Amino acid sequence: MIIAIDGPAAAGKGTLSRRIAEEYGFHHLDTGLTYRATAKALLDAGLPLDDEAVAETMAHKIDLAGLDRAVLSRHEIGEAASKIAVMPAVRRALVEAQRAFSRKEPGTVLDGRDIGTVVCPDAPVKIYVTASAEVRAKRRYDEIIKAGRSADFAAIFEDVKRRDERDMGRTDSPLKPAEDAYLLDTSEMSIEAAFQTAKSIVDTALSRNA
Repeated sequence: MIIAIDGPAAAGKGTLSRRIAEEYGFHHLDTGLTYRATAKALLDAGLPLDDEAVAETMAHKIDLAGLDRAVLSRHEIGEAASKIAVMPAVRRALVEAQRAFSRKEPGTVLDGRDIGTVVCPDAPVKIYVTASAEVRAKRRYDEIIKAGRSADFAAIFEDVKRRDERDMGRTDSPLKPAEDAYLLDTSEMSIEAAFQTAKSIVDTALSRNA
C-alpha cells in the first residue's frame, strides 16, 4: 500500500502524512528532505550548488534512514535545496531512491510535490493537500513565533508565493494534482478534521484492496 500526498509549502501535508503513517504502522518519507540532505552534503563539502554532475553524485549517496528533520529545516539549506531541485539528473537520482523506499512493507506514506504524478503514479491512494497562500503564510508565521523567533508576515507571504511559482512553473515534475488525486483544502480545517478526512480516504482504499 502506497499513500502519495502532495501539495504546496505549508499546506499541512507533512503533519498529515506523519499522522497517517503512525495510524497504519506504515513507513514515512518526506521527500523534500532528500533534496535538503543533498544540498546540505554539498554545503558541508564546500562544493558548488550549480554543478549538476557533482550534485547528482551526492544525491546517489543520500541515506534515507538518516534524514534529520530538525537539522535539514534550516533556512539556508532550504534555499540551497531549491537550487538543486530543478536539476533533472538530481531529480532522477532521488526519485529512484524514493521509489525504492515506497516498496517497503507493510506500506508507505510519501509526501512531496510530485509523488502522485511522477514518483508513484500507480499509488492506490493520492491526496493533494492545499490551502490559500495567506493561510499557509500565517501557519508558517505562527510556527516561527511559537518557536520563540521573530518573523515578518509580509516577507513569509512573499516567500510562499515565490515557492509556489517556482514549484508550479518548473519544466521537470511541476507541482500539480494527479488527475485521480483527492483534493483536500485545509484552509478552513483543523489538523484533526484534515486527518479524519484523509483517514476515511485511506480506509476506503484499504477495504477495496483487501
